[in-house]
Amino acid sequence: MSEQSPQTAPNAQRLLWAGFMAILAAGVGFSIRGGILGQWAQLYGFTMTELGGITGGGLTGFGIIILLSSFLADSLGYGKLMGLAFLTHLVSAVLTLAAGAAFAAGGKDAAYQCLFWGMFLFAIGNGIAEAVVNPLVATLFPKDKTHYLNILHAGWPGGLIVGGLASTFMNGENPVSWEVQMSLFLIPVVAYGVMLLGQAFPKSEASAAGVSIGSMVQQLFAPLMIVLLIVHAMVGYVELGTDSWISKITGTIMESAQNGLLLFVYTSALMFILRFFAGPIVHKISPLGLLCLSGVLGYVGLTMLGNSNGVTECVIAATIYALGKTFLWPTMLAVVSEQFPKGGAITIGAIGGVGMLSAGMLGGPGIGFKQDYNATAYLQQDHQDVYERYKAPQESEFLGYKVTGLDGAKVGVLEDDGKELARVTELLAKDGKENAAHAALVEWWATASATAADDKQPIAEAGIEGSRQALRLTAYVPLTMAVLYLVLILFFKSKGGYKAKDVSGSEAAAH
Repeated sequence: MSEQSPQTAPNAQRLLWAGFMAILAAGVGFSIRGGILGQWAQLYGFTMTELGGITGGGLTGFGIIILLSSFLADSLGYGKLMGLAFLTHLVSAVLTLAAGAAFAAGGKDAAYQCLFWGMFLFAIGNGIAEAVVNPLVATLFPKDKTHYLNILHAGWPGGLIVGGLASTFMNGENPVSWEVQMSLFLIPVVAYGVMLLGQAFPKSEASAAGVSIGSMVQQLFAPLMIVLLIVHAMVGYVELGTDSWISKITGTIMESAQNGLLLFVYTSALMFILRFFAGPIVHKISPLGLLCLSGVLGYVGLTMLGNSNGVTECVIAATIYALGKTFLWPTMLAVVSEQFPKGGAITIGAIGGVGMLSAGMLGGPGIGFKQDYNATAYLQQDHQDVYERYKAPQESEFLGYKVTGLDGAKVGVLEDDGKELARVTELLAKDGKENAAHAALVEWWATASATAADDKQPIAEAGIEGSRQALRLTAYVPLTMAVLYLVLILFFKSKGGYKAKDVSGSEAAAH
């Protein structure tokens, strides 16, 4: 795969859609894996904790991989890195699909290793692809970066929709084998591999202009770049961090896990459609104007969700929230590329990496902590005895704040009347294994089951209150972003308006 200059890229559309397929593959794989966890539990005897370890392998190091790959993109070339992403995706599929044979040969532990490392390599492939396709598309479409980066990232909600619907239809009373479901993610993988085969890749604007790696790295320390990194950490927190919880939270509020999943598919569909129309909007209000409006809508949507009762209110609030989050991630990538073209793949990769790290280290844990904190406060106010029965054995901590929340294992036993507990007990007995934590849970349920009927309502109410309050508090993150975007708009206005730059330092017309 050869390199060529941006001015001679007749295959720009082909490369754009190849990148779209790579991101779509990540979304499909993410959704499908979530839908087949139950089959893995039944077939291989995994507990929820073990399943959590497997899914964690799919998130580990995503942001770090984007950062590292971005530093290599300009020196190695986009083509070589996309080839590596393709091979990594294929190997991840081979490892994952080998779990059944591994289980037959080496039991549960062998199956666990296959699935864990398959998920881990899946995340590596996603990170490498993300590090390439963002600067690649920015290079291919230098005059319309916001529009085409939004189209590129329509692949993510598109993948969530495909995977989510596939899981819904394939995991009914007679579920399709998980191997067949997992193989679906290989369709977009093979598609982007074929589309990239034999294609010439452009160098980044900075690399084509002869900008050194050292000069690219220096762009990271510009004051404006530092501000954008901070703001995008908030984007990662509120978008991906919230997405990791939103279907569970809305399902809790609507008292239906299925409705929560369908609502997530609906908002993903909105994002998929709207990301094709970012260009016309940007031409009217500028990238920063679009981001500021998005922040306001995100605040309003999350606040409304945090005060919703019932399905109709949740749908309306989620629609507004979806409108708010749709354009944030890709438009931020475009702003960085337009203001720091000399940064090449490094600056745009740093933005993506920081967003992912924030989502994993702050967003997911932070929103979870807020749910724990407020659910606990609700129970302690009127149901101290119930709280004492279901509280966790240890404190949770986030950014110096501490709370002893509810024990998820105990709440899970209560919600399904001990069915999963009985299943795991049978598995452990069959394997001739002992598990101290499980034995303690069995002993606890022997006593707690006597009050289970009375405990269900206050526990459910606490979950709803914790979920609502977590959303209301999270809403202040996009509000803060909106204020910072407004400050940036005023900053650029003082300099004549927002203007995209090219690598020579020339500026386009102001917005």
